[in-house]
Amino acid sequence: MTPHEPEEPSRPTGTLGPQPPAGPEKAVTPGGRRPLDRSLILREAVRFIDAHGRERLTMRRLGAELGVEAMALYRYVPGRDQLLDGVVETVMDELYGLTMESEQPGTWQEFLQQMARGVRAIAIEHPKIFPLVASRPPAAPWLRPPLRSLRWVEAFLQGLRHYGFSGPGSVEVYRAFSTFLLGHLLLESSTYAAEPELDVTRDVEFVETNDLAAYPLLMELSPQLSLDTFDGEFEGSLEELINRMAVGPR
Repeated sequence: MTPHEPEEPSRPTGTLGPQPPAGPEKAVTPGGRRPLDRSLILREAVRFIDAHGRERLTMRRLGAELGVEAMALYRYVPGRDQLLDGVVETVMDELYGLTMESEQPGTWQEFLQQMARGVRAIAIEHPKIFPLVASRPPAAPWLRPPLRSLRWVEAFLQGLRHYGFSGPGSVEVYRAFSTFLLGHLLLESSTYAAEPELDVTRDVEFVETNDLAAYPLLMELSPQLSLDTFDGEFEGSLEELINRMAVGPR
């Protein structure tokens, strides 16, 4: 890292466990080009956004990363909007595998803990994509973000039914659960997705922050305000949420 590069906040390690080895993107055709398919394009788009941010993603840049002209991508992805939808789909498939394809826990409390920690793992692993997951319009727009993948929500509701929750009870739990996750994880993921620092002397919108001496209490409490307490806050808030549901299936 050069002296001019802002240091990104450290992320909790080991969240998602070992990552799978690179797949078809490492293969090449006899002509030296990697064979394209929709899955490869979407995985590369996820990698690009993780590295550079959503705003820098274009079909031309993505094609360059894959070693092809942008026009070659349109055979598999009609446009940028569909590309972003596919990115969300890819990340939600990752979440599904992380949370729904393992052995079902013994209690509904452990089930909710497993689900919440899985969503948090995705938010930390893909902080520049998570806001997109929370904001892309789903097929059923009346589902609350950030868990609007129909496949994931269906499995979540089936899980609650397995533990004895009724339909209305499952909806109540889902709403409380998704509201908790949206508030906490959008805030947390934003700290890991920070863009390079702005020069406040050149940005009128941030002119009032130039003289921090004007905010003595903020400066006095800055050691506490700057602490990274997301782990404890997340687990504490999750425990409180589950305790509020302590009556169990209903």
